[in-house]
Amino acid sequence: MTCPFCGHLQDKVVDSRESKEGDVIRRRRECLACERRFTTYERIDEIPYMVVKKDGRREKFDRQKVLSGLLKACEKRPVAMGKLAEIVDEVESRLMESPERELSTTAIGELLMGRLRSLDKIAYVRFASVYRDFQDEEAFFNELKTLIRQKRG
Repeated sequence: MTCPFCGHLQDKVVDSRESKEGDVIRRRRECLACERRFTTYERIDEIPYMVVKKDGRREKFDRQKVLSGLLKACEKRPVAMGKLAEIVDEVESRLMESPERELSTTAIGELLMGRLRSLDKIAYVRFASVYRDFQDEEAFFNELKTLIRQKRG
């Protein structure tokens, strides 16, 4: 670390403390040349996870936004909050595993629908109706027929 007072490149760490949140380490250093003390802060340099929208725009992944969509679909349904958090964790894991740190909203939506389908059929249909943007009752009915066929077959 370069001393802010004399520009010397060597120092020693006198004290290290982690912040209350645990995301920053505060270090007190002493310059080996001028013996003056200074403070540095160390934090993880995070590259944000990105979501690629259908129109090609990119925006930061918002865990709360995904959870909010699932909560709306599961409103008044017997679905545990822990299960929804698990689903969001799975989406986040996929983002972390992606070499580009990006995932399309299409991939996210399909993953969410797949998990909801096995968790709660009503929540699945609610989510699918918004995600697939059903324009009329015919599209909605076709999705229900597909769901019924899968249950029988």
